[in-house]
Amino acid sequence: MKISEIHEKKKNVLSFEIFPPKKTEELENIDETLAILCELDPDFISVTFGAGGSANHNKTIEIARKIKYDYGVEPVVHLTCLSYDKSEIDSFVKTLNEEGIENVLALRGDRNPKVPEKDEFRHASDLTAYLKETTDLCIAGACYPECHPESPDRVSEMRYLRKKVKAGAQVLLSQLFFDNDYFYRFVEDCRIAGIYVPVTPGIMPVINAAQIKRMVTLCGASLPERFEKIIHKYETRKEALFDAGMSYAISQIIDLLANDVDGIHLYTMNNPVVARKICEGIRNII
Repeated sequence: MKISEIHEKKKNVLSFEIFPPKKTEELENIDETLAILCELDPDFISVTFGAGGSANHNKTIEIARKIKYDYGVEPVVHLTCLSYDKSEIDSFVKTLNEEGIENVLALRGDRNPKVPEKDEFRHASDLTAYLKETTDLCIAGACYPECHPESPDRVSEMRYLRKKVKAGAQVLLSQLFFDNDYFYRFVEDCRIAGIYVPVTPGIMPVINAAQIKRMVTLCGASLPERFEKIIHKYETRKEALFDAGMSYAISQIIDLLANDVDGIHLYTMNNPVVARKICEGIRNII
């Protein structure tokens, strides 16, 4: 089923993100993680896409196939484009069609000096338009409540996002954030700009201080004062920070659901314990 159809049928859509393990032995153990995640009854699970080389692509497809056929959950395959040409995208889409996978998250991909860039797809909107023209896939897009790190300002961000939606993005999944007010303002800006597709907030539970510092550096998310105090108070106490991070994430999600968001997209970091604890905390809410 296409995730756009899931959103039409259900208000509070619950989804997870996982990534293909880098080590072969960890990939062999992915079933344990998937079994626990799928027991939590998500509406779909997205699988990230490693740049550079067919081996990374094959891992993504292998996991997506497991999600769909072994566990009965819809997969969404991340598809980056900055390092690929049309023939390579066509080949990947052909494989998706052969596997019966109907959903992709169209992304530009991070710049990597070790991976040469190509000229056919410079932006995610270019890939989105091409997929819309040449496939019957359901295309999701990424969005950034606090603006993409490369955006000059909020107005430019909205113009680009509207271009992406007009190109064919049917659902938007947001980058992580820790202050819900940013997300509410972002959705309001989307509606003012004429963007009416579902906009799902992305939540990452923080369970260690190094993780939060790395994520903030990568995506530019700001830290509310309340959250900074939690980090500073408990960063040297692993168990305490885990509990505090879980509580913060659950409170974020409860507030979002109380404000009628289109769903929750949980960045699991391949940690089923975290996903289970979050789902237990919102079992009677979502």
